[in-house]
Amino acid sequence: MKLTKYTHACVRLEKEGRVLVLDPGTFSESEEALSGAHAVLVTHEHNDHIDQTAVLAALRSNNALEVHAPSGVAAALQENADVADRVHTVEPGSGFEAAGFNIRTFGGQHALIHAQIPVVANIGYLVDENVFHPGDSFVVPDGIEVQTLLVPIHAPWSKVGEVVDFVISVRAPRAFPVHDGLLNELGRGIVEGHVTRIGARYGTRYERLVPRDSVEV
Repeated sequence: MKLTKYTHACVRLEKEGRVLVLDPGTFSESEEALSGAHAVLVTHEHNDHIDQTAVLAALRSNNALEVHAPSGVAAALQENADVADRVHTVEPGSGFEAAGFNIRTFGGQHALIHAQIPVVANIGYLVDENVFHPGDSFVVPDGIEVQTLLVPIHAPWSKVGEVVDFVISVRAPRAFPVHDGLLNELGRGIVEGHVTRIGARYGTRYERLVPRDSVEV
């Protein structure tokens, strides 16, 4: 499976001519990521994880495209009657197939930012028992061994120690960054240095990817 990273939280997965896109948000090259896609998974409603305008345009231009998202996101997209039948609500603790990829879901809510900021639904997605995208959370999938972890490197809701503990807890053999759009190079170097060094002690090889980098996973 080919994994391509885009800016911030968006990744594109490709296998056997099928394309799955996760979290095409407004910080990302969403139109490019969505080109030719067969399915989209959205972790939660914040606009850095879903560019609603781009997703609706992709649904209207590509009749093969289907979207899977938490209820709030799905309901907003379903208000557009011309695409509503291709938008599906996802619950945590479920499993389904999307564009030939096997999907399992974990979690249920966004990490706390502040007591006065409402917590929204957040779904973590495990793709083909391999790639795990947690969205905006540090939920650890239970009962499985993640092979490829997408690590939210920096966010208003996290600190470096929590990022490192997440990597240690999941213990995937490989890890790559997501949610890094707010970091400059100095900050990235600090966070990634800790994740790389400490993660290696627990069997995780962290690799930096920049937007449009691709790897086989």
